Amino acid sequence: MTTTRWNSRTAALIAATLAALLTAFTGSSVNIAMPAITDELSLNAILLSWVPTSYLLAAAISLVPIGRLADIHGRKKVFALGTAVFTISSLLAGLAPSAAMLIGARVLQGIGGAMISGTGIAILTSVFPPEERGRVLGINVAAVYVGLSLGPPLGGVLTEQLGWRSIFYVTIPLGLVIVAFVLWLLEGEWAEARGEPFDLPGSVIYALALVALMYGFSQLPGWTGAGLIAVGLAGFGLFGALELKATSPVLNLKLFSGNRPFTFSNLAALIHYSAVFAVTFLLSLYLQYIKELTPQRAGLVLIFQPVMQALFSPAAGWLSDRVEPRVLASAGMTMTATGLFLLAFLGTGTPMWAIIAILVLFGLGYALFSAPNMNAIMGSVERKSYGVASGILATMRVIGQVLSMGIATLLFALYLGPVEITQDLYPLFLTSVKTAFAVFTALCVIGVFASLARGDIREGEHAHAR
Repeated sequence: MTTTRWNSRTAALIAATLAALLTAFTGSSVNIAMPAITDELSLNAILLSWVPTSYLLAAAISLVPIGRLADIHGRKKVFALGTAVFTISSLLAGLAPSAAMLIGARVLQGIGGAMISGTGIAILTSVFPPEERGRVLGINVAAVYVGLSLGPPLGGVLTEQLGWRSIFYVTIPLGLVIVAFVLWLLEGEWAEARGEPFDLPGSVIYALALVALMYGFSQLPGWTGAGLIAVGLAGFGLFGALELKATSPVLNLKLFSGNRPFTFSNLAALIHYSAVFAVTFLLSLYLQYIKELTPQRAGLVLIFQPVMQALFSPAAGWLSDRVEPRVLASAGMTMTATGLFLLAFLGTGTPMWAIIAILVLFGLGYALFSAPNMNAIMGSVERKSYGVASGILATMRVIGQVLSMGIATLLFALYLGPVEITQDLYPLFLTSVKTAFAVFTALCVIGVFASLARGDIREGEHAHAR
């Protein structure tokens, strides 16, 4: 019996870890290929930002409904299907003949990515006991950062030697391996909400409101953007009212009421990802445009941040099983804020060693925040809500990432307009990048206070166990 459980846990950890590696590598390697994609498909500065944003928006729309469907129908099924969808969409992205087709493939890839990230953490939380949860989640987070580490250098080599399409093709074999592994070696199924109805009206309203809000943000400062944001906010108001009355809501808002650790840990995650996600995107462009590095060399510079995250995330996760996560996560976000503050002073003459030192600090802070914060969230809900909680956490992450890209896109629109980034525009480009880092610094400082406000997790966890 013990051996079977150990094998089941190991299989779950391997499947979730490989899938986390797959999605992270794809995202970070696409960032390094942006200038090459721009050249081939003739994208302007604003349309260029939609290559990563379309993926994130699709994921954000899908995560909460998918988390609920996984709780009802089985997390393993949704996880396997999501990996298949992600793999097929990688092929379609590689074959895309136009910007519209590429963005469409990225939308499909975002849905597949949501099915993976909305269930992977929930599966791990389901099969591992609470005293091992931080360690396992730390390993999973480390896999994400290994993927992020491999993305820039390997993506740079592939882009330079084989073209940007190759970064999508190389992920296909790993996707097929994960699907086979899950179907043949991962035993059992997890569906604690089996038999409960699915809230389709709530899911549709949620999706439409989020599309209006996120797309509206990208259309600022125009009146169209402001109008869409107003529609999105009204849609969320309607969604909240319906969910509070629903017998089986797609998003159980009661998870937030009276659950201070869950609420403030998710708020901290939202703010953190809003402040940090666009950093790699902006630095990739800065290193290639301002510093005139090749994609390969730019990738080697960017690797320092995710390597630090990969090295220290397992230790941070392990430590969060023993030390109050609030302390670790808040310290990590403070370090991240310091790194962002320093990046706000980037210039044409900034030495490379200084950029690398900032990325090392940034990566260490990121590692100290992520796994402890995830451990706090998953430890504050009941088993039957693991899928939804995992989906909410992933949604906070993705909405934060969309907002981060939205801020970068808005600043490009204000400083550059809908034009390609050419050499005569480099001063304005650099100003927009520095402004973005200043905004991100302010966000991260606010996030430190949200992280501290969650209170002590251990007390709530012990009360929940009783």
